[in-house]
Amino acid sequence: MRRKEKGPRVDIYERITESIVADLEQGVRPWMKPWSAGTLDGRITRPLRHTGEPYTGINVLLLWSESLARGFEAPLWMTYRQASQIGAQVRKGETGATVVYASRFTKTETDAGGDEVERDIPFLKTYTVFNCDQIDGLPDHYYHRPDKVIDPVERIEHADRFFANTGAVIRHGGTKAFFASASDHIQMPPFESFRDAESYVAVLSHEATHWTAPAHRVGRDLSRYHKDRSKRAREELIAELGSCFLCADLGIVPELEPRADHASYLHSWLRVLKDDKRAIFQAAAHAQRAVTYLHGLQPAEVVEEREAA
Repeated sequence: MRRKEKGPRVDIYERITESIVADLEQGVRPWMKPWSAGTLDGRITRPLRHTGEPYTGINVLLLWSESLARGFEAPLWMTYRQASQIGAQVRKGETGATVVYASRFTKTETDAGGDEVERDIPFLKTYTVFNCDQIDGLPDHYYHRPDKVIDPVERIEHADRFFANTGAVIRHGGTKAFFASASDHIQMPPFESFRDAESYVAVLSHEATHWTAPAHRVGRDLSRYHKDRSKRAREELIAELGSCFLCADLGIVPELEPRADHASYLHSWLRVLKDDKRAIFQAAAHAQRAVTYLHGLQPAEVVEEREAA
């Protein structure tokens, strides 16, 4: 019974991590696939629940990957029961995709002093969802694909306003982009040194994710960033995922070609993921918290406008 309880939970971490490792070993960053798979004629968004609410964290990567592998165009997903409740039907023979959510149970233990204490033990649960392209009888709006990418100038102006609203100090000069924790500012090369405006915004999204780290924001410890390769690799993975999530939200193409200083992280990421099957889940969760924090700095009218879209 014990083995039966533990086995599936371990398999979730291992199976998902092994899939991501396989891509990285081929030099492919799987979180970039939506933009590099010939789908740039339409807007890349996060996968959406049947309510229109975006999926978060590791589920974004899981459902992006599933959509690409199976050629789904609709961004919305729902459970078999949710489809049935609105009078629709998953087509016979269709197989669903696995998504996860964190849960916990309380275990009573005896401490060193002989007293009983309760300890929360976190674990992952899974459930199955189906893409709207697998379901018949849904109202037409469920099959709606994201609108074509809006006018580039308008899109960049929206991104500029987004970062201005965060209040981050952004300085320009030099040839490298980085977050300077000591002075709490983001350093960016001059705008004109980038290939295009989208490239600038994509790099800024990456650095803005780093910017969220201090304790007075989301509280990620960067104290060993320059001393510990593993810590640095983990933080860079968080920034990469955060940039992807944010770029999808802003309608921007992320850094498809890794910068020279980031290409070296592929090997480090492989080592981290092989040593710790939960690392990608933790990185995705940290990235999600960072992006949520950045969205939380936007004026209320901007948030309402985004939710309406």
